[in-house]
Amino acid sequence: MRSPWFSKPAIFGPRPPINCLLLCFVCVLGLIVILGSTSWSVFDSATSIPVPDVYSSYRRLKEQAAVDYLELRTLSLGAGRQTELEFCGREKENYVPCYNVSANLFAGFKDGEEFDRHCEISRQSERCLVRPPKDYKIPLRWPAGRDVIWSANVKITKDQFLSSGSLTKRLMLVEENQFSFHSEDGLTFDGLKDYSRQVAEMIGLGSDSEFLQAGVQSVLDIGCGFGIFGAHLVSLKLMPICVAAYEATGSQVQLALERGLPAMIGNFISQQLPYPPLSFDMVHCAQCGIVWDEKDGMLLIEMDRVLKPGGYFVLTSPASNHNPHGSSSNTKKRSTLTPTEEFSENICWNLIAQQDETFIWQKTVDFHCYKSRKHGALPLCNDVHNAPYYQPLVSCISGTTSNRWIPIQNRSSGPHLSSAELEGVQPEDFFEDTQVWRSSLRNYWSLLSPIIFSDHPKRPGDEDPTPPYNMVRNVMDMNAQYGGFNAAMLEEKRLVWVMNVVPVRAPNTLPLILDRGFAGVMHDWCEPFPTYPRTYDMLHANGLLSHLSSERCSMMDLFLEMDRILRPEGWAIFSDKLGAVEMARALAMQIHWEARVIDLDNGSDQRLLVCQKPFVKK
Repeated sequence: MRSPWFSKPAIFGPRPPINCLLLCFVCVLGLIVILGSTSWSVFDSATSIPVPDVYSSYRRLKEQAAVDYLELRTLSLGAGRQTELEFCGREKENYVPCYNVSANLFAGFKDGEEFDRHCEISRQSERCLVRPPKDYKIPLRWPAGRDVIWSANVKITKDQFLSSGSLTKRLMLVEENQFSFHSEDGLTFDGLKDYSRQVAEMIGLGSDSEFLQAGVQSVLDIGCGFGIFGAHLVSLKLMPICVAAYEATGSQVQLALERGLPAMIGNFISQQLPYPPLSFDMVHCAQCGIVWDEKDGMLLIEMDRVLKPGGYFVLTSPASNHNPHGSSSNTKKRSTLTPTEEFSENICWNLIAQQDETFIWQKTVDFHCYKSRKHGALPLCNDVHNAPYYQPLVSCISGTTSNRWIPIQNRSSGPHLSSAELEGVQPEDFFEDTQVWRSSLRNYWSLLSPIIFSDHPKRPGDEDPTPPYNMVRNVMDMNAQYGGFNAAMLEEKRLVWVMNVVPVRAPNTLPLILDRGFAGVMHDWCEPFPTYPRTYDMLHANGLLSHLSSERCSMMDLFLEMDRILRPEGWAIFSDKLGAVEMARALAMQIHWEARVIDLDNGSDQRLLVCQKPFVKK
């Protein structure tokens, strides 16, 4: 369906004679020969820039002036047209860069490190567009898409489903062309809700509805299965982030994202997760397949690094695979968990509860605990890498000197932070950013509402859905800064979640974003993002192109990566300077996107570039 945003602007008034136009054209060419063309190498321009359409809300004259300017800019860069890129072969329908196990083994990685992320090893030799599977369908709108997904959209076999845990099989039904999950309202059997209530009671709460009051808002769900527990936490207004290792088929992360749940590929066999110290209120591992006492306890040290003071580590032991509804023998439990229990004392964790196969530790709120330990205990880190980006695992305790060492029970609730939590950020800058995004969503963002956030989005042949169904669920803010875009979305009650990405060479605001209870991660946009193809409905980038103009990375590679992770019929929205937007539109045209430049008519050189990825079936 071609959106009305992409229709050509009308030109009013009498047209000049054709001979005058030819004369002007010859004059311009003469100037180009004398002055030469301008280099825009930082944006990877190969030949020319297609003439952008410019939409102005108010003045036709301003619109036409902008069109005339961009026509001259096009001529100054040559008269040819950039070549559209071709599609990759079917074998790359689920292509995820940086996770080539064979190449990693050949490069000498072993002992599990071959499953880690190694972007320096696996580089794609050809530039092509990852196509959707043959039977791919647009996901159902949220919240229906949480409970029903199309089987052709995810790479999972029947055998992998049958080998999943008993809880997953009871919650998930395989039909002819879709996977169906029990809706939250119909979940009455003694499984997930009982488990969630059990965890709440084990930490001293009356029910799981009290998690937020107890300071538990963000949950790192290690090896999340198919998002069963995460979907329940979302219904409780918590922010779970599923992290699981890359899987060529049967991916937990791919299926969770297909359901509209926050998730990303993450492995910490040898590398730290791309989160700062003191990031999460709870870490959850239910039969996640990790032997925590291996590697001299460094995996537990990594969990301690990302866990906030007073936070909880919830472990349902692998022994529960043998007896899902009852306790294993005491011998089985002791042999499985004794090393973990012993090591937890070394990192100042207290085992506060054990019931059936579930164990819960609480991290100390007193950083002096680490100084009072026995001789030979783990040392304290210098915290040089307060913003780690796939750094090696460390064998020391992190975060004890941070101003963010605040027990979760004492933290501000919701997205509003206290002055103590605004570490390294000027409060006036933070609050100004909040106001700017409120205004943006109410003003220029309203230009997009009839298309993206309509209560009645409709495609040809579809019936009107009942509000509040929404076309957009998974959103990525590629240059999140303080998370103001996310906060404004929540205030406007959009049915979305946002992955807030902080570029590695931008100011490190990720701790602030995570403290607001938002999903976030650090990332280098010169590299592919750790997710599967077709996992986001919308990509938003404010100032990212200008920020990357001095980087070593290729803009074309960036746009190819955006196309890989964007769903068909998904949206990409850029806010940037005119020159950057101009070049971005040329690249968007090369990857078959439809694009429109929107003049905000505020007297600045800022422009919006609104792009939509088509649903190509071939």
